[in-house]
Amino acid sequence: MADVDEVEVVVAHHERATLRVGDVFLKIDADQTRTDIEVEAMAMAPIPTPEVLWRKPPVLALTALPGTALGRLGEPSPASSAAWAAAGAAARLLHDAPLPPWPGRSLDEIASHLDAECDWLITNGVLPTDLVTHNRRVAGAALRPWTPAFTHGDLQITHVFVDGDAITGVIDWSEAAPGDALFDLATLTLGHEEHLDDVVAGYGTDVDLDVIRAWWSLRSLVGVRWLVEHGFDPSAPGCEVDVLRARM
Repeated sequence: MADVDEVEVVVAHHERATLRVGDVFLKIDADQTRTDIEVEAMAMAPIPTPEVLWRKPPVLALTALPGTALGRLGEPSPASSAAWAAAGAAARLLHDAPLPPWPGRSLDEIASHLDAECDWLITNGVLPTDLVTHNRRVAGAALRPWTPAFTHGDLQITHVFVDGDAITGVIDWSEAAPGDALFDLATLTLGHEEHLDDVVAGYGTDVDLDVIRAWWSLRSLVGVRWLVEHGFDPSAPGCEVDVLRARM
């Protein structure tokens, strides 16, 4: 640490910030409940995760994972089909593990949040009404009872690290909870539909592809406002708005 020449800002907004200092990540979170969940979920997960070096609220220090992220939203993934399949296999290991002891979001909570965000998008003219209403109908297929699984809760490709064809670890566990396994698979493949078959092959069991596509619409609809309010652009090529347009 003493020989580090620079500090890299990985992400920063009014809720949390992550800095990289050499081979150490420093996560600063305004909500220590999220950090509690992250630490406990990493200890429970049956797949590789960063090592917790120390915790002095509001800072959590973690080791950097070897390898590189599976990809980025809006960009072609440099990872192989085998690496994507390995990500699917890692998700299956997680989903088969014992459930964490804290509750996840209920179906009613998810549906209420979705409706509120759709109303906001239309009322404020953020997206065309037909785009919102069509994707709201598509999203309805995700709003069905499911058997709870140990889910990561934010299994986007920037959180999955690979070295060649192997998974070296998964980061950012603050959203982990009992939930719908297909939500994780949808988050992993959001904006990268071309790798859905690879992920499903690695997952190793039949999945309802219509439900995954429904989660693509739902996650994108509820994510637009948060992204805008935190300085991100959901209209960037290949990102959430393009995901919604692809469902039309």
